[in-house]
Amino acid sequence: MQYLKKMAIQVKCPQCGKMTEYSDKNPWRPFCCERCKIIDLGAWANEDYVIHGRPIEGDDDLDISKDSLAKGKIHTKKSIEH
Repeated sequence: MQYLKKMAIQVKCPQCGKMTEYSDKNPWRPFCCERCKIIDLGAWANEDYVIHGRPIEGDDDLDISKDSLAKGKIHTKKSIEH
């Protein structure tokens, strides 16, 4: 009986476009290297990428009451400075 060798899946690195193996052997998957992974992470941190959603409309959506602020359950920058 002949055993078939499982072929590794090859994908394009989302950062540089180089073909790379998508498997447990590649600790940076889907990226080709640590450098490409870090560059991509930096782009997310820099807000170069955006996931669109509905905008937040005012404080009503936050459901924060003055009572909660007074009891110290919610800290804002202003309440911490006092």
